[in-house]
Amino acid sequence: MHRPTPLRATARALWGSTHPGPTLVVSALALVLGIAVGLEPWRLVLLTLAVFCGQLSIGLSNDAIDAPRDRAVGRTDKPIARGDLSERLAWSWALGTLVAALLLSGALGFGMLAAHALFLASAWAYNAALKSTVFSLVPFLVSFGIFPSLVTLSAADPRVAAPWGWVAGAALGAAVHLTNVLPDLDDDRRTGVRGLPHRLGPRGSAVVAAAGIIVGAVAVLLGASDGVVAAISLASWLFFAAVVVVAVATAVLALVRPPTRALFRLVMLAALLLAAQLVATGGAVAA
Repeated sequence: MHRPTPLRATARALWGSTHPGPTLVVSALALVLGIAVGLEPWRLVLLTLAVFCGQLSIGLSNDAIDAPRDRAVGRTDKPIARGDLSERLAWSWALGTLVAALLLSGALGFGMLAAHALFLASAWAYNAALKSTVFSLVPFLVSFGIFPSLVTLSAADPRVAAPWGWVAGAALGAAVHLTNVLPDLDDDRRTGVRGLPHRLGPRGSAVVAAAGIIVGAVAVLLGASDGVVAAISLASWLFFAAVVVVAVATAVLALVRPPTRALFRLVMLAALLLAAQLVATGGAVAA
């Protein structure tokens, strides 16, 4: 059987430590939202690369910081904990991609640089300390609340996103945080991590996440049409209905059955539908 070269094995371990799923999803969301807003091609490329590099830095720093805890609970899915990647190399790439994200953001203007710097500072603060406190939700509210503005501030005529875009982004961030940790609650407790989801429990976290997603969906539905119900398109109604149906189903399931990974997947589906609803508004978020 062919064994990968040391360089390829290291590259694979680095990629595995970036939290590839969330990194690609958030980068893709920046790309499609940028297309919806109508960014020029070169601005779209810089935006996507900046967000991608930022997400790489967040994922790598998270795994580097968590390495001792991951080893303690035997996390075989973590390259650093397995011994496939050194903490020193992970830190080097985390800092390198952080600098790259800021440089790319700066090329799009001071507003984008400032917003992305705050986004990243909030995410790194979660990795470094806040994940183990009752305030663990705050960085997700801040970072995802800012997220739509990363796109609108990358335009030739930069401006912060509409207020309803901040609400939708924060709701999406809350759902991501409250559900992303559900599969690891037991391991986290064993190593002293007690963020808000750990205090709410899996059932409470799922219900709060579902409720937050519905709030975000209402914000997008009404915000994109300036509150004029008659101006809401059929596509917007369909996205809204899909978000609400999945969110309500999640809440009901959380209340009547023991929490399982299916619950986590349902909340993430509702969150993705909320993201799609936001993208479907086109350039309205920049108004």
